[in-house]
Amino acid sequence: VQLQASGGGLVQAGGSLRLSCAASGSILSINVMGWYRQVPGNQRELVATITGLGNTFYATSVQGRFTISKDNAKNTVYLQMNSLKPDDTGVYYCNAVGTYTYWGQGTQVTVSS
Repeated sequence: VQLQASGGGLVQAGGSLRLSCAASGSILSINVMGWYRQVPGNQRELVATITGLGNTFYATSVQGRFTISKDNAKNTVYLQMNSLKPDDTGVYYCNAVGTYTYWGQGTQVTVSS
């Protein structure tokens, strides 16, 4: 499975961004996809996940502001991020879990105050 993430950038606090993660390869083996983020010196932390049935989970810090969704026809998962805060700054990684765990390349999100 290959994961291609895109959509990061620089935005002011209160703004929005949408991240995309396109999956290719043995995608039928994937059970869950999600987004993690990491800042220098910290561990990678879970942001949101979505299952094949569409069940979602969010970190407490992003509940009500972020929405994870998927387009099965495009094999793509999205992370809509609204009301962004400086604390949301980090490198966001797409993740897929199935037979194995897969990671996409990171995309930088920077939220200025």
